[in-house]
Amino acid sequence: MRRTRRSSSRLRIIPVLGLLATLLLPLGLTFAPRATAAPAADPVRVMPLGDSITGSPGCWRAVLWNRLLNSGYTDIDFVGTLPPQGCGQAHDGDNEGHGGELVTNVADQNLLPGRLAATHPDIVVMHYGTNDVWSSITPDRILAAYTKLVTQMRASNPDMRILVAQLIPLNPSSCTACAQRVVDFNARIPDWARATSTARSPITVVDQWTGFSTATDTYDGVHPNASGDDKVAARWFPALAAVLDAGVPQGPGNPGEPAACTARFRAVSSWQGGYQGEVTVTNTSASAVSAWTAMVVPANGARVGQVWNGTLSTAADGTATITNAAWNGALAPGASATFGFVATTPATAGAPAATVTCTAKSSAA
Repeated sequence: MRRTRRSSSRLRIIPVLGLLATLLLPLGLTFAPRATAAPAADPVRVMPLGDSITGSPGCWRAVLWNRLLNSGYTDIDFVGTLPPQGCGQAHDGDNEGHGGELVTNVADQNLLPGRLAATHPDIVVMHYGTNDVWSSITPDRILAAYTKLVTQMRASNPDMRILVAQLIPLNPSSCTACAQRVVDFNARIPDWARATSTARSPITVVDQWTGFSTATDTYDGVHPNASGDDKVAARWFPALAAVLDAGVPQGPGNPGEPAACTARFRAVSSWQGGYQGEVTVTNTSASAVSAWTAMVVPANGARVGQVWNGTLSTAADGTATITNAAWNGALAPGASATFGFVATTPATAGAPAATVTCTAKSSAA
């Protein structure tokens, strides 16, 4: 991965100038030391995240990279655990576009945290879910996976800027229903983004669907050709440029930023139309934490309606965010806190299930 590093060598002139000043003082002369130059900032790290439309070779990334450079955005670094894959033009090809991957599998298997830890992005540019739509996975499940990934991004970097695409059209010869499924899924993304975005870590929705034709802009009804690459890059560019113009906080963070934690769900009891659940949050970091937040995404259309030992807020898509109570936020390394909740379920819902994630804030030093 190409990475511009902050210079660790500074011009060491102050001690020498101080010595000269001491020698010249008896002669009535003074010599004012010159300030050292401030170190240059690290480049902004941008992770292109998705499946084969983003990787293999994902040449819209090359088009976007060169458009950014030609527009004066030179202090950027595309990052990812995957290497460049051609495209016939010079560009920073590092990416996180894994061919054939389902975003629901990435969430269920917790694959993203390791990729984030290896690359430390400041911005994520995400086009994900095409394989899920192709596999008839419901929008609710895909959006629950989106939510989990966003939570993991913010655990990696609480100031993460996230650009999420409304997917390009999908019309493979083997799936006549895919075209409408993409339309249905894309219609859900803006409301999900509004409910999930925060002032500190905003989510920007980028419409990659409108004006894109599978007949003229793909070579197989799925993957962009050269024309498609130009269109995808043209849609990403203004959204990414706006984020870069606004300024992106960088650095590892200060005391009080997220520390490592895990969340575990279990069903305590169930009945027709509902169940009682319990979530245990554990501090898995080496230092104490002062507060925690858990996100609960109930499966099968369930909704969390009552919580104890925590404070509940619920998004439009049913995602429940629970923050610690006043008395159970502080956790020593290895310590846990548990909260309970009651969820209502449709009559046809199966066994109680939920996806749970958490973030925790380290205690101030």
